[in-house]
Amino acid sequence: MADIYQDPTSGEWFYPADSYILSETDEHGTLIYVNELFCEIAGYTKEELIGQPHNHVRHPDMPRMAFKGLWDDLRTKGFWTGFVKNRRKDNGYYWVYSTVLRKEHPDGHITYLSLRIKPARSDVDACTKLYAQWKGEE
Repeated sequence: MADIYQDPTSGEWFYPADSYILSETDEHGTLIYVNELFCEIAGYTKEELIGQPHNHVRHPDMPRMAFKGLWDDLRTKGFWTGFVKNRRKDNGYYWVYSTVLRKEHPDGHITYLSLRIKPARSDVDACTKLYAQWKGEE
């Protein structure tokens, strides 16, 4: 178990800066792999996550525009990087700096690998403001 903890005043959860949250989805965004830290920080078991859409952990503060950029970049460049606020099972939340890679297998099927690390607090603060602005424009 990683050393994760919650700020009781904000509901935000934190995890070690030297750890990685990993997941993989099929071409439809359905989770096919999650590592232990993903489960722990999201508050779900592997059994609860596998087979669910990855957006199962999407926080309502995340603007649609951010995910449009993700899918546009995955289609054109094959990868995306960005900051994401995710929701836990208990409705708490946690921030990640995410890199998503499109992976084409020899048989032609596509999966998406997501590697996430702890973002700098200054980036979280900047994204909180930007995403609130974008949400207001939706």
